[in-house]
Amino acid sequence: MKDEKITQLKYSNTNTYLIEGDAGSILFDTGWAGTFQALCAEFGRLEKDLSRVRYLVISHFHPDHYGIAQEIADCGPVILAADVQKDRLHASDAVFEKDARTPFTPIRDEAVQVISLRESRQVLEEMGIAGELLHTPGHSEDSISLILDQGVAFVGDLNPLYELELHRGTQIGESWEKVLSHHPKAVYYGHAKTATLEADTGAAVRIPKADPEEDTGRVQYYELTTRIVKYIDKGYSPERIAKKTGADPVFIEDLMRMYLTHPGISTQGILDRIEIKGK
Repeated sequence: MKDEKITQLKYSNTNTYLIEGDAGSILFDTGWAGTFQALCAEFGRLEKDLSRVRYLVISHFHPDHYGIAQEIADCGPVILAADVQKDRLHASDAVFEKDARTPFTPIRDEAVQVISLRESRQVLEEMGIAGELLHTPGHSEDSISLILDQGVAFVGDLNPLYELELHRGTQIGESWEKVLSHHPKAVYYGHAKTATLEADTGAAVRIPKADPEEDTGRVQYYELTTRIVKYIDKGYSPERIAKKTGADPVFIEDLMRMYLTHPGISTQGILDRIEIKGK
């Protein structure tokens, strides 16, 4: 069995991954409701075939990860849910119901195949994909990660590895221990760039330190971050936000990841975490 081919689909604020095996493919996560046409366009751009996708796996059932799950299922793929997720399939439906402007198709339970984590390896092998699903709670109770034997981990919104020391002894820390026990060489996140564990330099956006007697620099970053967050709430892409604000695209992506994976986080909290990453 050869290594699976991994392709990142870039069509929304959430990273979606196509994993192709010898006998079929799986799609890991989706974008917000209203992005189905953009997904189809991305498949076309990449010259990929949505009908070849056997299963759709959702890392956790937050709005930005399953918003178009049923629309994808209507094209043939089966929504594959772990048993630890079965009670959370509709947990965020109310978020979409409050937004009359965005079309949303709720998941139909008959479109879902629920399996135990123990069964996951066998199901993946049907497509020539060597790996398994792990329960990795922390960001949410229904969070799962996909681990491939080739040395790849898809972790959704599990807090990034560079924050691990902040979460020792917590559920997040325990989840990372599960993932790291499989010795991944690369980690694919839901809202951040892929981390290569053997060669990752740890490079990150650093927030310039303001002069002790002049706090203008930090105030400017605070105001810029507040503006960017407002555009994220409107569903703007990083490229569009960069045009609107003139901010560095890498900073915007880092900020977006922090904001989307830490519900309720304050502007200062975002800046503090980015600064931790840059140390």
